[in-house]
Amino acid sequence: MDNLSETLKKLKITAVDKTEDSLDGCLDCLLQALAQNNTETSEKIQGGGILQLFASLLTPQSSCTAKVANIIAEVAKNEFMRTPCVDARLIPPLVQLLNSKDQEVLLQTGRALGNICYDSHSLQAQLINMGVIPTLVKLLGIHYHNAALTEMCLVAFGNLAELESSKEQFASTNIAEELVKLFKKQIEHDKREMIFEVLAPLAENDAIKLQLVEAGLVECLLEIVQQKVDSDKEDDIAELKTASDLMVLLLLGDESMQKLFEGGKGSVFQRVLSWIPSNNHQLQLAGALAIANFARNDGNCIHMVDNGIVEKLMDLLDRHVEDGNVTVQHAALSALRNLAIPVVNKAKMLSAGVTETVLKFLKSEMPPVQFKLLGTLRMLIDAQAEAAEQLGKNAKLVERLVEWCEAKDHAGVMGESNRLLSALIRHSKSKDVIKTIIQSGGIKHLVTMATSEHVIMQNEALVALALIAALELGTAEKDLESAKLVQILHRLLADERSAPEIKYNSMVLICALMGSESLHKEVQDLAFLDVVSKLRSHENKSVAQQASLTEQRLTVES
Repeated sequence: MDNLSETLKKLKITAVDKTEDSLDGCLDCLLQALAQNNTETSEKIQGGGILQLFASLLTPQSSCTAKVANIIAEVAKNEFMRTPCVDARLIPPLVQLLNSKDQEVLLQTGRALGNICYDSHSLQAQLINMGVIPTLVKLLGIHYHNAALTEMCLVAFGNLAELESSKEQFASTNIAEELVKLFKKQIEHDKREMIFEVLAPLAENDAIKLQLVEAGLVECLLEIVQQKVDSDKEDDIAELKTASDLMVLLLLGDESMQKLFEGGKGSVFQRVLSWIPSNNHQLQLAGALAIANFARNDGNCIHMVDNGIVEKLMDLLDRHVEDGNVTVQHAALSALRNLAIPVVNKAKMLSAGVTETVLKFLKSEMPPVQFKLLGTLRMLIDAQAEAAEQLGKNAKLVERLVEWCEAKDHAGVMGESNRLLSALIRHSKSKDVIKTIIQSGGIKHLVTMATSEHVIMQNEALVALALIAALELGTAEKDLESAKLVQILHRLLADERSAPEIKYNSMVLICALMGSESLHKEVQDLAFLDVVSKLRSHENKSVAQQASLTEQRLTVES
């Protein structure tokens, strides 16, 4: 190490004189020392004040530039050296060197910048602001035949693409074209893996999704799926998963999705359909998720239902009832839920037997499956009185809903169960459904739902409760009393923050409750008249009118 001290002294002198030969020798000695003991040599370099000299040595003209950049790259492998490199103002001259024509300079410069900025979002953001993205994309295009340089660019893209601020810059370059071109040339699994690692974060951006689709990435992915689907090699299974996942990600953009749907005639859409009956779980999953993404627009949903997609999804679910794959169940139910949104699809899906298939998963203990199951049923019965009545009289289903209404650990399941309970009443308007819900202990949950922080849920609960009060007040009386409905309505009417429709429906419900002696007494005891009379001057006409009617009713009945 004494030699090292000598080298550092000599380097200080030659750095000032810029005598290329002796400078070259010193740099070689430093690289050797770093190869033998990187940490100790780095400490000496920092202690000797050498980093500050490097900034002046990083010039495009010098033949030593590549070696200086190489030393910086080696030094910056140590976490404790990264801040000193930044303090020595090495980043600006390194960024300048990315415009060099010399491939060795480019390679070492890229390594140096990558190591200095490793794991630091703020430094990476600084690089983005200095415009390195377009420069690196251009380099990839020029030097795609240089494996080491290509790898350096891919590592840089992988790190920078994680930052949201980079997406816009990437979108303004031809990165999609360059990556797809590179991808087509790669045969080795590891190299393709590297490109995938860049594609995944980039494909989260809608503009880049479309660029990737236009650059032909989808065709590459479909080819990989075809090649790997029957392989049981670990690498191939991993690549199949990555390719099909990325395919689904591309469909999350509205424009890219429509481009691939092509009115339901697209070859990509057809290929994805063929994944659903496959025996490969990963492909079944990707196929169902892809359908769920294609089903984000009414026209697509109607086309798919008319062309038999529902039967394919039901067959898939049937294969996964017993000890099935939870992710496949979840994905297939998501697809059915989305397909059930357009009004014209509901009756078709009901007559195809979707509810029977979905109900087979009532015993599932998996919250994601429960959540999608509930959402699918709720979509299917919307304005379908007969279906709502049939489901609402299904005691097994209603008991399970009541049980899920208490799933405190899973807010989504709890919310959806409440909404489905209310929907069964609202769409069926059936006494039998209401009786089934009362017997299963569902009333208290509807009353609690009226206090939800979501106006839409509050409203759904109040409408359902008004129907209960109108059709089965005698049977529901005790449950409504013990759930403290009257106090809750008083609170909703007195609260200035309650939405107009909540005030309106609360007053409608108050009037309906007057038919019960015990509830009527509670209404009188709580001095509702004061609250209601104030609402007569409410800015919302319907609220003001309902307040007058309610006031009259309360006065007459008092």
